Amino acid sequence: MTFQIYTLGCKVNTYESNVIEEQLQKQGYQLTDGPADIVIINTCTVTNTADRKSMKMIHRIHKEYPQALLVVIGCMSQIRADEVKELPNVIIVLGNKYKSKLPALIEQYMHDRQPIVLVEDLMQTTFETMRLDNFNRTRAFVKIEDGCENFCSYCIIPYSRGNVRSKAPLDVIDEVKTLVKMGHHEIVLTGIHTGHYGAEFEAYQFADLLRDLLNIPGLERLRISSIEMNEITDEVLQLLQSSSILVDHFHIPLQSGSDSILKAMNRKYDKQAFIEKVAAIRKVRPRISLTTDLIVGFPGETEEYFLETLDTIRHLKFSKIHVFPYSKRQGTKAALLPDIDGTTKKQRVRTVLELSRQLEQEYMTQFLGETVTVIPEVERHGYWLGHTGNYLAVKVPVTKAGMPDEITVVLNEVAYPYMIGEVKKVSEHQSSEVADKIQSEQKLEI
Repeated sequence: MTFQIYTLGCKVNTYESNVIEEQLQKQGYQLTDGPADIVIINTCTVTNTADRKSMKMIHRIHKEYPQALLVVIGCMSQIRADEVKELPNVIIVLGNKYKSKLPALIEQYMHDRQPIVLVEDLMQTTFETMRLDNFNRTRAFVKIEDGCENFCSYCIIPYSRGNVRSKAPLDVIDEVKTLVKMGHHEIVLTGIHTGHYGAEFEAYQFADLLRDLLNIPGLERLRISSIEMNEITDEVLQLLQSSSILVDHFHIPLQSGSDSILKAMNRKYDKQAFIEKVAAIRKVRPRISLTTDLIVGFPGETEEYFLETLDTIRHLKFSKIHVFPYSKRQGTKAALLPDIDGTTKKQRVRTVLELSRQLEQEYMTQFLGETVTVIPEVERHGYWLGHTGNYLAVKVPVTKAGMPDEITVVLNEVAYPYMIGEVKKVSEHQSSEVADKIQSEQKLEI
């Protein structure tokens, strides 16, 4: 039988979809780009927009492939299982548990021809171990943690992902070793609350895991997908100082630059603490790329508070800002507060995006004329596109057939959102299996 997987949302979903793809192929199912017998939709519900996109995706696929059997999994189905199970051709509905059992559940449906709905309360669950032996991109994601217990007042994720739970250290280490052996020289650690890894362990925390991973032979880059400010401990900073394998990039969600709004959001820090943490990071790595998430239009965000946030951003000099208009999510505390009009939200989004572009270009300009290492991810229109360790998006003219493992590049020009470079050296030590799989995907994340 043939199958397709559509993935919405975060890197955790991307990892989980890759695991499912690998499992199904091992069971003899064939991945296809065309009409498939089974279509899996891994959904997102972090915002109302994401929720609508997930539901729209299900309807679109049913319309395009009316004969396909639909499997809906992930965050939206965790929250809206009763609606999802009634949609046409939906045979299996899973929340955020039992994804690793999906091949067996498909087989069960094929035998019994009875719809399956498995959605459980995740507030007291254990980590569902998943493992990848390969990955369909040059950088390989490894899910090390699931769940969040911060309960920010705007966020639905603790309800859709459940309690904090961590993958066993030896399982993480073994998975990373396998991925490095398969030719992936950059590993991205991902989770819902990644830096809270090990919270349930007695004597093994996130910094301990980083230390063990940094000692794996052949690993060239270790990246953290996202980490909260108060989880960048002194131990993490020491590793950042001592190991060049830990990349020059942290993504640290700020969410607001106003203390009043941070308090209303139930964030676990104030503006000054965030500023001091950034200063401590830059003391260790002066030119590190710091990217962030920001929510504008949160209930109670006056023009004064918004301007305060802009001042905070300018002071912190992020190298990129992912900005979102506040999205009311039923069941959260913030949903009970008076909302701000949509026009104001859109205007504030535009203002932050303009500031982000300015800060991005300022950061890029620092590296003109420098020689850097780029891992190519896509070949497109005669260029190799990829990223540096500090997450500069770089494009260089193709110099040979086939996509190499690494290239040494001189950065000559800022052509937002890319830097244009000239190839000085090509290195090839990627396994052929990885190269073939990546070439078939041809995707780039910016």
